[in-house]
Amino acid sequence: GGGLIVTCAPEAVPAPLVLQLREGGRLCIPVGPAGAVQELLLLVKRSDGTLERKSALPVRFVPMTGRVATPP
Repeated sequence: GGGLIVTCAPEAVPAPLVLQLREGGRLCIPVGPAGAVQELLLLVKRSDGTLERKSALPVRFVPMTGRVATPP
């Protein structure tokens, strides 16, 4: 399990965040263009490595800026 909560919105789900999830791990993240309505997503990593995707609601978050660091 475990999970990540992201409080800024990238235009797409960053791969490094998905790689940090274990099987059953959850990622709650707003996704969409800056200055527009975004979608709050709940992603759950399945045993085969794919993501189950659920849309929670429309939101507006500040944009994600800079690069996402790869975990050590």
